[in-house]
Amino acid sequence: MRNKAKGVGLAIIGAGRVGLFRGEVAARHPAIEWIGIAERNPNRGADVAGRIGADYVTTDYHELLARPEVTAVIIATDEHLHVDPILASVARGIPMLIEKPLATNLADSARVLKAIEDAKLDAVVGYTQRFRRKWLSAKEKVRIGALGDVTMVTSRAFMNRLVAIDNYKRTDDPTTISPLVISGTHALDIVMWYMEKKTPVEVYARSIDKVLGPLYQGIDATAGMIMFSDGSVYHLAISWALPVTWPGAVYSLEVGINGTTGVLTIDDTHRDMVLAVSAPQEEGYAPDRSRLVDFMGSYPPGDMALGELRGPMADETVSWLSRVSLGLPTPAATAAEAHNRLMLTKALDLSAKLKQPVQLPLDPNDPRLN
Repeated sequence: MRNKAKGVGLAIIGAGRVGLFRGEVAARHPAIEWIGIAERNPNRGADVAGRIGADYVTTDYHELLARPEVTAVIIATDEHLHVDPILASVARGIPMLIEKPLATNLADSARVLKAIEDAKLDAVVGYTQRFRRKWLSAKEKVRIGALGDVTMVTSRAFMNRLVAIDNYKRTDDPTTISPLVISGTHALDIVMWYMEKKTPVEVYARSIDKVLGPLYQGIDATAGMIMFSDGSVYHLAISWALPVTWPGAVYSLEVGINGTTGVLTIDDTHRDMVLAVSAPQEEGYAPDRSRLVDFMGSYPPGDMALGELRGPMADETVSWLSRVSLGLPTPAATAAEAHNRLMLTKALDLSAKLKQPVQLPLDPNDPRLN
């Protein structure tokens, strides 16, 4: 017998790019009965509220969460501002979709995870790439044992520096973010999802800071390895300091998965659709007039087409709303998985800083993180 859908009163905290994307998708979902928005910038909040037909808008998320209509919440603030609205939503006792990461500080992430688990709340984290068909197909091949025992995985992510510059400008503490913590975590999550039955025990990494270091106290690129208790190895590399003219709107990714009885290679570089124009396009993640060539499809949330966002973020949002309204299972990342990904990225960054291996799991209160 089919489950009857429950109506959803949706609170959206943070009305930036992602809040708008998810709000537009949610506004078309049949289970949505009410939408409220909390956005610190009142002009932005009013604009997004008008675009998605929101029923309520405020600059104070506490006011929004106090509304009796609210039965679920999307937390889409800047990465370094997640902790307080998450804890306020936990106190309200409602299911959450949280943009990754839970926090940019490992101790804060551990605190948030404990609060969610103690309250026994359903909270998922926006590792959006899990909802792209190629990554789901690869997950299925690993899951059914088509590759045998996975022994080594490699991933390489290239990004132009617009994403890094945007993130460093928005943070009040550049030391808490890095290419791994903010962007490399997506590839890492996919690989760790594939290797979920294995236990990571050690990391080793090196970083470079010749471009973003002098300008923003930032890291350009990191390469490293994660070693597992059974001897398996994950080798990863990410650079988010490529020139602005690099054609990836955000990223290009390549992954190779080696197993005892098979191998799977995944090209996610987006070089299959190349847009070249004579006049700059005033749209995209961070429009720049020097960019005249783009790999279409390289913006992780998806693409605007015929007036709608289409792609993994739309699919993820619909899937989560079906989870909330119908109780359906989804491949979304759990809060515990999100904390694990932050722990791994922080361990890799720590290893690069110390220039020595770091043992896992990393203590959230490890003084070396400060």
